[in-house]
Amino acid sequence: MVEKRENIRNVAIIAHVDHGKTTLVDVLLRQSGVFRDNQEVQERVMDSNDIERERGITILSKNTAVTYKGTKINIVDTPGHADFGGEVERVLKMVNGVILVVDAFEGPMPQTKFVLRKALELKLPVVVCVNKIDRPEARPKEVTDEVLELLMDLDASDELLDCPFVFASAKTGTASLDPDKEGTDMAPLFDTILDYIPAPTGDPEAGTQLLISTIDYNEYVGRIGVGKVDNGSVSVNQEVVIVNHHEPDKLKKVKISKLYEYDGLNKVEVKTAGIGSIVAISGIADIHIGDTLCSVDDPKPIPFQKISEPTIAMHFVVNDSPLAGQEGKYVTSRHLRDRLFRELNTDVSLKVEETDSTDAFKVMGRGELHLSVLIEKMRREGYEFAVSKAEVLYKEDEKGHKLEPMELAYVDVPDEYSGVIIEKLSQRKGELKEMKQSNGGYTRLIFSIPSRGLIGYRGDFMTDTKGNGIMNTVFDGYGPYKGDIAYRSQGSLIAFESGESVTYGLFNAQERGLLFIGPGEKVYAGMVIGQTGKSEDIEVNVCKRKQLTNTRSSAADEALRLVPPKILSLEQALDFIDTDELLEVTPKSLRIRKKILDPTLRKRAAFKK
Repeated sequence: MVEKRENIRNVAIIAHVDHGKTTLVDVLLRQSGVFRDNQEVQERVMDSNDIERERGITILSKNTAVTYKGTKINIVDTPGHADFGGEVERVLKMVNGVILVVDAFEGPMPQTKFVLRKALELKLPVVVCVNKIDRPEARPKEVTDEVLELLMDLDASDELLDCPFVFASAKTGTASLDPDKEGTDMAPLFDTILDYIPAPTGDPEAGTQLLISTIDYNEYVGRIGVGKVDNGSVSVNQEVVIVNHHEPDKLKKVKISKLYEYDGLNKVEVKTAGIGSIVAISGIADIHIGDTLCSVDDPKPIPFQKISEPTIAMHFVVNDSPLAGQEGKYVTSRHLRDRLFRELNTDVSLKVEETDSTDAFKVMGRGELHLSVLIEKMRREGYEFAVSKAEVLYKEDEKGHKLEPMELAYVDVPDEYSGVIIEKLSQRKGELKEMKQSNGGYTRLIFSIPSRGLIGYRGDFMTDTKGNGIMNTVFDGYGPYKGDIAYRSQGSLIAFESGESVTYGLFNAQERGLLFIGPGEKVYAGMVIGQTGKSEDIEVNVCKRKQLTNTRSSAADEALRLVPPKILSLEQALDFIDTDELLEVTPKSLRIRKKILDPTLRKRAAFKK
């Protein structure tokens, strides 16, 4: 018999990047009494790892729970970036409704549409929270209409079009049901959740059924499966069978050794959990996303959609430069292999393949941001390695035609820059689909463009729009191959010999182009130390010292003025490298180098090409 469990609500918070999801969760935790009044809590407490905090983005979905008027509300905070869309799709299987957060100034953005479509496919009720209404330029009423238009575009049913709107400012911790009236606290949002999001249903008498939607990983206990109890109950020391909707042959008996529920930011050990509870299970080594835990006598898997395929690949290679092994703690291919395969424990959108060489691994992900976050994580842990330029993964259709991943790029730029952007993206095989002007002197351009056309473009985009443009992309399936694209029109400045860079050598080199290094840095032959204005590579000697004689003093050297070098960040370096170059990544440095360091061999290889 199917029953409702009234004292629980399961909701996910979905939104576009930077619309305030994580800040909203903070406020809900504060006002439900999870923290003491005088407890010091850092901002955006859910973004728990350093990279999330520095970049201000959420990468992994997080679970938390608050209690309001005797009802336990399980809240899942999800990422907004398209590269981590794999996280959002799965998390929605755990919840019975979503809170869609929309910025009161920006309105619905591409990622809002992406996450909302996923929620509507699962027929989940939506509570719309128009956030940041305290912004001076906020326009809550127009944004409300835009959200309703978006729901109509996505063919939402009549019931969903009647969704409630709550107007909030997560920063000040207030919410109200009327855009013109300021609220005093978040109670209107809590009440709307209780009234509008349905309680979880299931059959408490039936056999156990629990779908694993997320995997957590902990050095001490190994893999932890997180999911919602759909039917029956689950308890410690119970014997269950693992089955999987996409792998009909999978059937494995296991025992549940530990069971946790969420309370605030903590996991609390429990002996048993009933329908609708979101639980974490540890002690099962071989547990994967999409597995269903069932009772032994009636194993029925719960269907779930397959995780989106990766679209982009890079080669992670053991560092073999002349400066290898000086700064990193983990440098061998065994270290690299173990670390990459360990990442697969928590990151489902990632794939790692071994290559013909024991020193190189092909790592595939959802986008450049996805892979650059992994590189940054490994670098901080003390790994040293090299990576190649990102390349897209092609497919073939039945007739053998080459297909490539396509993206929809939504670009918002000040009117005066729209011409430059259209020209640049057209060179990269982008096709302008729509162009509309909004108030405030901004133009929105929508392009259909191959994923490889966007590789290495972000830096140029920021330069071309003087930092005022916003570009968002959403994966748009595979389309016919669009032809070759020239990535970089400028060549590299290459160091001619190994040593340490000196002012005199750099002064002569800076006339040839833009330098990436200053004086006193270690260089080696074949290392890229700058960018030229011409299309071919130029070799320069930056270690060259001035010949000193009686009449030439070294004091005159100090008068040489150096232009400050352009120090590249990890993303800029990944954008900059060409197909015949590698980026050497160590805990302390980023160095760009040619794959073939010897100039004679390099010229031979280029000639053969």
